[in-house]
Formats: sequence, structure tokens, C-alpha cells
Amino acid sequence: MRRLIVSEFISLDGVVEAPGGEPGHPHTGWVFAYHGPEIEAYKLRELQEAEAMLLGRITYEGFAEAWPSRTGELANRLNAMPKLVVSSTIGSPLTWANATVLAADPVPAVTELKRDDDGPILVHGSATLARELLEADLVDELRLMVFPVLVGGGKGLFPTSYRKATFTLAGSEPVLPDVVALTYSRAA
Repeated sequence: MRRLIVSEFISLDGVVEAPGGEPGHPHTGWVFAYHGPEIEAYKLRELQEAEAMLLGRITYEGFAEAWPSRTGELANRLNAMPKLVVSSTIGSPLTWANATVLAADPVPAVTELKRDDDGPILVHGSATLARELLEADLVDELRLMVFPVLVGGGKGLFPTSYRKATFTLAGSEPVLPDVVALTYSRAA
């Protein structure tokens, strides 16, 4: 069975919206002050462990605009790996290499994908999609890179349904002096 891994940049107050300069948030780009080779190295390791990426439409469109023209190990891995996009509104064919539309309803599609014996599926960003997958109890691992920033509001990651889900701390890694990556696995 495939593992589904959700990886997010997250602020101290639980915001995952607009870490990389996406429009619409008053504090967009809140990770820029911390970005550097250490974060890129962590993200590259994460991508090398995954077989495919699962993205929501908004994250896909941002990535598809930013990454195809870039080079280097991180860009090469992002550009080469299979990308599954959850959307009912995106046009087809998709312009980024190895990208396909998965389905408008991610729960049955991801449930089916997880039955395969292929490698892990990595969800980057895509907060709405990640929240829906958490709500459906499909997430096997959470990787949260916590930044020492309070942004005062914005889209969060976690469902508000009062349904309890238990995870176990599987690892912690200081990425920068003030930034830590926490890995939580679904409790047995």
C-alpha cells in the first residue's frame, strides 16, 4: 500500500497560506527571510523519496509557472517526476511535463491510488486538498517545516470537524537555527 505524505511550510500560528509569495495575503512570502540551501536540500531529499506528487489546482498553477524554466537538482526532480492534479476546473492538456489531471473528487481517487504498490505520494502545499485528505483519514505522514513567524491569519492545514486523529512523532530535524522540520506518522 502506498503512503500519502503531506508536506507543508507552517507558521507558529498554524498558517500555511502564501509562504512563497502567492498573491492575496498581507504577509505573502513569509518564508523568504529563511530560504536557502538548507531548505532546498531538505525538499530535495523529500522529493527523492517520493514516487509522485499530488497537487491541488492553485499549487499546480504556481509550480507550473515557476519550475519548468529552472535548472538544478531540485528543479530537475520536480520537472521529471509524475504530477497528479486534483481539479474540476483546470484546462487540459496540462503544460508542465508529466502532469495529469487526477479527478475532481480526491477522496475516491486517492483511496484507489493508495492501493497500488508504487512508492509514496507527496502532497506539497495544496492546503485545501491536504485538509480534505486529512479529513478522509488518508494521510499517513505529516511533514511540517515550522517557521518562527506569526502571520496573524490565513488558511490553515487542519480540519475543524472535531474528529480525532492520532499521529506519532517520527522525527525532528533542525533545518536552520530557527526552523525545524517535524515528521509525524499515523499512529497504529
